[in-house]
Amino acid sequence: MGKGLKLEKTEKIWLDGSFVPWDEANIHVLTHTLHYGLGVFEGIRCYQVKKKKSAVFRLHEHTDRLFNSAIILGIEIPFSKKEIITAILQVVKKNKLKECYIRPIVFLGHNQMGLNPNGVDVRVAIAAWPWGAYLGDEGISNGIRVRISSFTRHHVNISMTRAKACGYYVNSILAKSEAVRDGYDEAILLDPQGYVSEGSGENIFLLSKGRLKTPSLSCSNLEGITRDAVFEIAKHLKVEIEEGFITRDELYIADEVFLTGTAAEITPVREIDNRSIGNGKRGKTTARIQKTFFEIVHGSHSKFNKWLSEV
Repeated sequence: MGKGLKLEKTEKIWLDGSFVPWDEANIHVLTHTLHYGLGVFEGIRCYQVKKKKSAVFRLHEHTDRLFNSAIILGIEIPFSKKEIITAILQVVKKNKLKECYIRPIVFLGHNQMGLNPNGVDVRVAIAAWPWGAYLGDEGISNGIRVRISSFTRHHVNISMTRAKACGYYVNSILAKSEAVRDGYDEAILLDPQGYVSEGSGENIFLLSKGRLKTPSLSCSNLEGITRDAVFEIAKHLKVEIEEGFITRDELYIADEVFLTGTAAEITPVREIDNRSIGNGKRGKTTARIQKTFFEIVHGSHSKFNKWLSEV
């Protein structure tokens, strides 16, 4: 886990309404977002489904969140939701990808500099590439080791936490780097009040006495789309689930803990701060949720086919 995941180059990237070769999707060194971090993005996955076709998981929900993030930061995206959805599907198709990770990003251009973003060109890019399990296949099967970070998550009125904004991820990088440097796979951040918030790029769930619990959205955590999927999967599996405040010691004595996210999918946690969680392996409820999730994304669960947009 010491290194980032290698980027596998594909053929085309959608940039400002047209396709350009991967190596030509370049920006100017004075790009506003590069200097100040004001931009929004999404992480989306496409999976192979039955009959060797491909489908994007929860494409409409991701697109809605991209536009909501832009509204929160005062950015006007120069394309409609329908145009972005079409472009995302075209990126997968043009690059002949069966399974991939998709990255739409809305960023400010280089026609002016300074902290006032008014009048800066708004640009949009969409790239896609093959990307395996973010926290490793071993992590998906056997669980990962995490630590409580020394870094705190954003305060809700310092950084508006409903937005998935580029600059916010400096906080995540600091937490992730610290965890990896100290021999862990991932970090869990607390909110400014000391309650559990989320991972560096994932939401978190615990199981205690047969009931699932996850931090309330007032705990500085992102409103994850995989997080929402777990709520629906839990209802389907008749597992009780609730939102609320969680203390770090609740995590230590939980029966099971797992992380969720587009990149992380459903990743069990086997150890937190050198304390084994449950029996130190992937728990039974986590395994059931994980199994159902992967059935859904691969098109084997007709009840949830509404979440799949065929390429």
